[in-house]
Amino acid sequence: MTGPAPASDEPAHDPEVLQLAAKIFELARHGDTDTVAAYVDAGVPPNLSNDKGDTLVMLAAYHGHPETVRVLLDRGADPSRVNDRGQTPIAGAVFKGEDEVVRVLLEGGADPAAGQPSAIDTARMFGRTELLELFESR
Repeated sequence: MTGPAPASDEPAHDPEVLQLAAKIFELARHGDTDTVAAYVDAGVPPNLSNDKGDTLVMLAAYHGHPETVRVLLDRGADPSRVNDRGQTPIAGAVFKGEDEVVRVLLEGGADPAAGQPSAIDTARMFGRTELLELFESR
């Protein structure tokens, strides 16, 4: 008679959970604000991140969805959380020229000096003096 299988150090990856998570990342990427908000309100962590460390905020910010970013921040998402490459949502928004997203992230407490390269470094790199002035005024 054998006992139970030894516990694994690896978390169980239920295919249905992974499929749902992938769906929620796509919703953030496409700016489906109401549906993302409903999932977070139903218990999905606001700082849910994918296998690259990209959070829902990162995906919404990078793809230019300020309202989706705002509802995630209102529900406790970290505006300055870095992904596995050391990038922040605000630096991604500067890189993509998403000025409204940059403003929403700043209002939500994002640190423009965080990450590598930071939002400040990215703004300098692309000659975005208006954003540099905005960062300095904070």
